[in-house]
Amino acid sequence: MSRKPFIAGNWKMNMTVASGKKLIEDLKPLVKDANCDVALCVPAILIPEMVKAAQGSSIHIGAENVHFADKGAYTGEISADMLKDYGVKYVIIGHSERRQYFAETDETVNKRTLTALNADLTPIVCVGETLSERENNETEKVLDRQLEVGLKGIEDLTKLVIAYEPVWAIGTGKTATDEQAQETIAYIRKKLGQLFCPNCAEKVIIQYGGSMNAANCKGLMAQPDIDGGLIGGASLKLDFATIVNFDK
Repeated sequence: MSRKPFIAGNWKMNMTVASGKKLIEDLKPLVKDANCDVALCVPAILIPEMVKAAQGSSIHIGAENVHFADKGAYTGEISADMLKDYGVKYVIIGHSERRQYFAETDETVNKRTLTALNADLTPIVCVGETLSERENNETEKVLDRQLEVGLKGIEDLTKLVIAYEPVWAIGTGKTATDEQAQETIAYIRKKLGQLFCPNCAEKVIIQYGGSMNAANCKGLMAQPDIDGGLIGGASLKLDFATIVNFDK
């Protein structure tokens, strides 16, 4: 089944208004003929200016997180409606750094995902194992739990994106081999078929999110179950355009 590839950048806590606007302006002509969907998920405080900078281009602006409540006494948090007000389309949920540093759990990932879907945002739901979990042959067990709990109550699986991010390959310079990434993402698709339906699972975009860069993107994107990438460090420079144009 044909799935349109999707390349999303994750700026994390990087860039200023000036540097972000310059990067987007430089990227716009380089990605205008891309055969994939393109997004940059940026810090919340930069969203308004980055939406303006990307206007009229093929680049969508996304957020790096969303709270699960519509409003209330949640100091420092951002609601789905706030994101929608500025034209946000995508939101990353459950990134391993959020799980590691901010105590996010599979349960809160589920709440955020449901909230995003209810607001017509497209969640990019992150799953993946640590190095010790992989070495102990627990990858499938970890993924089972993250998918079963994180996607509980979802009615239409095709309205979200899954990003497989092996934690041991994020920001470390290590990357899963093409074969490792394909094998694990194929397992995720199979699990989604069991939880929902095989036909739905075949329609879901599943990205690879562990240090994909300009040098390794072609091999990863050639795999039959890998539909794109969630790009960290490489999304902060013009290398991002090379990844977006992986098929050229």
